[in-house]
Amino acid sequence: MISHALGRTRRADATVEWDRWIAAGFAIGSTCFLVGPIPGFDDLVGQGADAAVFFAGSIFFTAAAALELREGTLRAGRRFANAGWWSAFVQFAGTLLFNLSTFHGLQHGLSTEQTNRLVWAPDLFGSIAFLISGALAYAVSQGPHLLPARWLPEETDPSWRSAATNLAGCILFGISAIASYVVPSTGSVLALAPANFCTSLGALCFLIGAVLLWRRTSRD
Repeated sequence: MISHALGRTRRADATVEWDRWIAAGFAIGSTCFLVGPIPGFDDLVGQGADAAVFFAGSIFFTAAAALELREGTLRAGRRFANAGWWSAFVQFAGTLLFNLSTFHGLQHGLSTEQTNRLVWAPDLFGSIAFLISGALAYAVSQGPHLLPARWLPEETDPSWRSAATNLAGCILFGISAIASYVVPSTGSVLALAPANFCTSLGALCFLIGAVLLWRRTSRD
């Protein structure tokens, strides 16, 4: 999301260095969520290793989001009234929920009820948190005021592209979370193929957003 970095002003070298760490964390985490759902990957490495890839990805997401919140807190003049700060805060909360869902995903032999409660529910609420965070970051990219936000920018800008790409990833994660619900009557995932596809595609959006931030720091 990188909402604190969406301004157009040139930033100090130390700030750029922190942004690179944030971009790297999101890039690694996104790569894990991109690879994990690919058909045949769990057959290649085993179900346990596949689940571990998701958990590792969530840890990198949390580390990057924590740095993002740190940067937003240090830079925000009015923390609780700043949309960028709230974007980072909600994003961090969402990554913690992904930590829970992917951690419980490491466990074998969970019942349908346990899977929905321990894995699906935190994943759903984490995706909702990401969606809120992405919408706030997108609004920040439109200018200094949260409302009214424009769907299209007045000028092409790398920060807008990053925010829009990340918001698309958040939407795809939300679709994936809904599709991942385990139907109690059948014990099967509601829509496995869309769940996997949207997870990978959403992760690809986050990866692109992280690369855009890294490229931007290289120019600062």
